[in-house]
Amino acid sequence: MADTYTQLYVQIVFAVKGRQNLIPRQHKEELHRYITGIVQSRGAKVLAIHCMPDHTHLFIGFSPALALAGLVKEVKTATSIFVKEKRWTRIPFYWQEGYGAFTYSHSQVDAVVRYILNQEEHHRKRTFREEYLNLLEKFAVPFDTKYLFEWIEDGREST
Repeated sequence: MADTYTQLYVQIVFAVKGRQNLIPRQHKEELHRYITGIVQSRGAKVLAIHCMPDHTHLFIGFSPALALAGLVKEVKTATSIFVKEKRWTRIPFYWQEGYGAFTYSHSQVDAVVRYILNQEEHHRKRTFREEYLNLLEKFAVPFDTKYLFEWIEDGREST
């Protein structure tokens, strides 16, 4: 009897509601460990993770039996509760609705891991908005700007 063999890699990107800087740098490693535990409990493997103050990049290897949307929902729900219980912020913590998910081949894994682990350096040159729009364009993902993340610039929301 034949078996199923797969090799699936996806980068998931999601932002803090209102793009507020609510992920404290001193707690990001704890948040990384918490997210990793959730992903592993669902049978997937974290290849790289980096939580910036206003968004998160998560790169995983997974099986086709795992529903990506369900995993993202679980990660976002559980981490929202986790951050609130830890009282890391003065205002309620929420993730924005939606996320980006981008697939890669095995030959790209090392480059994607380096990219995610170097987020601090990367964002000295490019904003999250620029980064996210670039990912959408690079992967030829059709989008409508009115349905992208809420962007707060200079104290005002914009799309």
